[in-house]
Amino acid sequence: MNISSMPAVFLDRDGILNNAVLRDGKPYPPKGLEEVRIMPGVYEGLAALKKDGYQLIVVTNQPDVARGRVTRESVEEINSHLMSKLPLDDIKVCYHDNADKCDCRKPKPGNILLAAKERGIDLRRSFLIGDRWSDVEAGRQAGCRTIFIDSGYAEKMPEAPDFIAQDFTQAVEYILQSGKQET
Repeated sequence: MNISSMPAVFLDRDGILNNAVLRDGKPYPPKGLEEVRIMPGVYEGLAALKKDGYQLIVVTNQPDVARGRVTRESVEEINSHLMSKLPLDDIKVCYHDNADKCDCRKPKPGNILLAAKERGIDLRRSFLIGDRWSDVEAGRQAGCRTIFIDSGYAEKMPEAPDFIAQDFTQAVEYILQSGKQET
């Protein structure tokens, strides 16, 4: 397969690969490595996607850095840990807050588009897996098929994801089945 036509799976970080810390029904990122727990089925699911030819790219918003609640070093330590434990190809991080109006903060697709350009990704054959409306919207704007893992958060639901999964394993099964239907 030519790298210029490779598909990818874009993944949100907190709540998808590792646990999100819930407060009042809303998800928050772990503050440090000691709070990180890789979610069930993630390693096996990523390995299956990798074997099927997908690049695996994390796209994550980390506004708590801009808000002064967590350090950039702590976020990078968590990312390094995930890169060492999981078969990921890259992690793209937005450290901005809403007021910064940057292009890399989901729901804008900036980090997805950047990764696609850098890595020669075919966005039409790619997927995004997320657990928040902003993940799904970023994937949709980038031209990916979107998968929403419904974790029951007390917040806005996404509009028209391509698939709603109950967990990571179900999301991976959907991607593997969809990919086979393309060929």
